[in-house]
Parts: sequence; C-alpha cells; structure tokens
Amino acid sequence: MLNAGDAAPDFTLLDADMTPVTLSTLQGNKNVVLYFYPKDDTPGCTIEAQDFTGMQDDFDALDTVVFGISPDDCVSHAAFAVKYGLSVTLLVDMERDAIEAYGVWVEKERDGIKRWGVNRSTFIIDKQGNIRHALYGVAPRGHAQHVLDLVKAGW
Repeated sequence: MLNAGDAAPDFTLLDADMTPVTLSTLQGNKNVVLYFYPKDDTPGCTIEAQDFTGMQDDFDALDTVVFGISPDDCVSHAAFAVKYGLSVTLLVDMERDAIEAYGVWVEKERDGIKRWGVNRSTFIIDKQGNIRHALYGVAPRGHAQHVLDLVKAGW
C-alpha cells in the first residue's frame, strides 16, 4: 500500500488513441491525479469519469492532469469516452502493471463469491513525483469534487 510521501511508481500506458503516456515525463510540469476504476461503462465508473470530466477546467487551472486507469482495452476506453463525452484521459492497463504497482489489485467478495479486481482508488501526485494523497476504496459520487478540494488546498 502506498502512502503520502512515497515516490509515485512510474509507468508507461497507452491512452484510448494508443498514444503512450509516461508518468515521469510530467514531473516538473504538472500535478497528476490518477484514479483507478474497475470497468468502463458501469454505473459507478461512469459517474466518476463524468465528474472528473466536468471539473477538467478546474484541474487545468491548478496545473493538474487527470488520468483514469482500468484494465479495459483501447477500444473499450474509446467507446466509453465517446458514449459519455468524456474528456478525461483514460489509460489502458490490461497487464495490470500500474494497478499492481499502486496496490489496487485486490481480492473482493460479493454475494459470497471471491474474485480479484480493482479497488477504486485515487492518488494525487505533486510536480516532483511524490504522492501527496493516497485514497483507497473511494465511493464514486462526489469523489472528483473531494479530489479537487485536496488539490486546491495544496499539500
């Protein structure tokens, strides 16, 4: 489990347009919000993505880029973004490299059935590449506003 003060694990993942995004290239230039979510086009994930999209100008004004990360593929991300008019950048982690590096691949139990999946979590990373907030097991509704408030408050 990662905590505030830890160095953010670096990664290179593809976005929906198959363009590689490397976290470390943003150091010195942007704060970063990484939100990990279980699956495209599901109710909670849609709420979260729409909320982050709706606040994109606010994050931009704070020199903060927002990335959503899930194990879905590029085609799924693109369809999800088009269907809901999402402007937030969605990154593909089918191999779960970043998902596991950030400690959000967990065993879950629902209706007595255990399975592995993404624990909805968010990391706020400063311009130096350090984690300032590690939020695990978050609820989607109102989460983007909470994250924006944390970024506004500074460290």
